[in-house]
Order: sequence, then structure tokens, then C-alpha cells
Amino acid sequence: MNRTLVFENIKVSLDSIRSHLLRSILTILIIAFGIMALVGILTATDSIKYYLTANFSMMGSNTFTIRNRSLNVHIGGQENKQRRYEPITLDQAMEFKERFNFPAYTSVYTYATGRATVKYESNKTNPNTRVIGVDDNYIMTSGDEIANGRNFTPDEINYGTSVAVVGTEIVNSIFKNKEDPVGKVIAIGSGKYRIVGVLKGKGASAVISNDRSCFIPLNNVRIYFPRPNMSYNISVMVNNQAQMDAGVGEATGMLRSIRQVPVGLEESFEITKSDEIANMLIELTRFVTLAATFIGLITLMGAAIGLMNIMLVSVTERTREIGIRKAIGATKRLIRNQFLVEAIVIGQLGGALGIILGILIGNVISLVIGSAFIIPWVWIVMGVVVCFFVALISGIYPSRKAANMDPIESLRYE
Repeated sequence: MNRTLVFENIKVSLDSIRSHLLRSILTILIIAFGIMALVGILTATDSIKYYLTANFSMMGSNTFTIRNRSLNVHIGGQENKQRRYEPITLDQAMEFKERFNFPAYTSVYTYATGRATVKYESNKTNPNTRVIGVDDNYIMTSGDEIANGRNFTPDEINYGTSVAVVGTEIVNSIFKNKEDPVGKVIAIGSGKYRIVGVLKGKGASAVISNDRSCFIPLNNVRIYFPRPNMSYNISVMVNNQAQMDAGVGEATGMLRSIRQVPVGLEESFEITKSDEIANMLIELTRFVTLAATFIGLITLMGAAIGLMNIMLVSVTERTREIGIRKAIGATKRLIRNQFLVEAIVIGQLGGALGIILGILIGNVISLVIGSAFIIPWVWIVMGVVVCFFVALISGIYPSRKAANMDPIESLRYE
């Protein structure tokens, strides 16, 4: 088919679509909804992946955390055994920090409470502030940054001085007049603390955000937030990502020695890499992608049936036109290509509309979660290709039926 015939068939197809506008619009919408479901959800999953990767990369892909393994369940025969491990004590954590000579930054921290209320004069936060006892390396290993003020000094950590580094959400809640919070005295629970630093905000949509957290010196937690069997966590940020596995191995061996874990028994602690959490969550989006693809393909199957039906109706209604075209010299091939191009035009119009709607819907979700604007070029190309094949499959039988019509019978058709 040469270029002139292609453009002529496209022109005839558009004329036919305009002459049966309502029916064509409904068919285009069916195809558009299928592509919209496919492209929209896949765009949303791409934005979620981007969002998770960006947020967890703030911690650094060269960071791992050591925490107590609280519970282990063994199932064998008819007996279920539960073993509760001893918490990582402050002495064990500090000994690890002192002895760990690997090229890395090491910090020790513990969660004091997640239900604290922070007060300044007559203003206070909701009782959902997280208080974390940290050392002077924690802000570096956690991926946070100081926006205003400074970090803790080693002496403040050692002596448990009543100072605090707070998140931006807390500052916005209790400092209504926009005054400088550094140097102000606030109440966290039953203790009074002087603010020495304010964290750089990450936004409410961030997966890992300390905007609603207060950092206080590690030894201060033992005074104002004591509880039995308090367990301490260790965060390690290796200097070189290529040494990550070596650092994990070194840390495992050292902590086994410190906690006196016998040879042959499993560790009484667990080590989690920062990127493992992101990879685990990203892996879960794979099931959403599969579900979206399945839903989109089912919708497109219905669209294919609808498109074939409208083409068969169009062939029947244009029987006399087909007879006239054949009478003046149109070949079977020209008639077949005319109806095939018409099906493809309807499919591509529906695909274009579906792709536009899908990108918009997917990026609305991206906007809500605070991710970047995503243009899914792969899914756009896939949508165009899928629509082409859906239209091709739907148009083959009607176009062949039109091409095989007897011209004399077609001219006599009423």
C-alpha cells in the first residue's frame, strides 16, 4: 500500500467515524479505559518505585542497622518453641562502637518513646512525638541534616546534658511566631531541654522522616525515659559501598564475640541493610504491576470485541458503498485495507486518549505521595503497540468480510 492510498484510507476512516460519531466515541472510550488502567497504574507504580528509592537513598546504600532479635519461633514435630533473646545493652553497644575499627562511622541509639508531648510556653504538640536517644554520630548515619544550629558535642552525649535537636514539624507546631528555636527551652515529657539544632525537613510524605522527632543525648534517656530491658541499636555507615558486605561480616563476628554467642548457634541480633527495605517494598509493587496488567488486558479484550462488533455493523451498513467501490474498479485488497485502516485509526485514537488519561492519573498519585512527575515512555510505546494489535485483530475478520462481498449483491442491498 503506497503512501497516497494510506492517507486516503485514513481520510475515509475519519469520515466514517464522524458519520457514526456516538458509536465510534463509545468504542474509543472502551479502548481508552483499558489503556488508562494499564498505563495509569503502571505509571503510579513507577512513581512509587522512584519515591522509595529516593527516600531510602537518603540513608545511604552503604548503611546497615544492628538491632536485637526479639523473638524466634522453631516449629518441629508437634512442639512449637519460642525463644526470647536478651536485649543489646548499652555496654555491649558502646563496646562494639569502640572496638569496631572498620573504615566506617558507627552510632548507637535507642527509642525512648513514640508518644511524647513537646511544650513551649502555652503551645504544645500532639502526644505523638518520637523521642530518640542518640550519640554524636547518629545524624550522619541516619541521613539527616542540621538546617539550623548544631549537632551534639561529645561532652553533651557523655554527661547526658538536657539538650535537644528537633524536627521541623515540632518547630512549626510550638513556635507560632516564627521565632528562632535555637536556644529556646522546651519541655519533652517531664524534662526541660534546650534546643541546640533543628533538622532539615524531609516532608510529611517521606518514608523515613524525623520531622516529628526529638533527638536527645543517649545517657539522658536513661534518666528521663527509663524502662526495664531497654535495648540499643547500632547504625553503621561504611566509607565505601564496595566494602558493605565486608563491614557486615566484620560487625557480625565482633558482636557475636561481645554477646558471647556460642559457635554453631544463630545470631541473637539481626542486621538490616538500608537498601534491603526499599528493595522489599519495591518488590511488593511487582504484584500491583501484574494486577494492573491483568485488569488492563481484560478491559482491552472487551474493547477488542466491541471494536469488532462496530466494524461488522459498519460493513453491513456500507454494503452498497462497497458494491459501488467494486463496480468502479476497487480490488479486494483495497476494500480490505480500507476497513482495516479504519479499525486501526479507532484503536489508536482510543490508545492516545487512554495514554493521556493514564499519565495524568498516575501522576496524581505521584503528586499525592510527593514523588516526581513520571513520563513512562516504555508504557507509552507498549500502549501504542497493544492498541495496534488489538485493532488489527478486531479488524481482520470484518475487513475480509467486506473484501469478499459480491459486488452485484452489494449493489442490490437495501
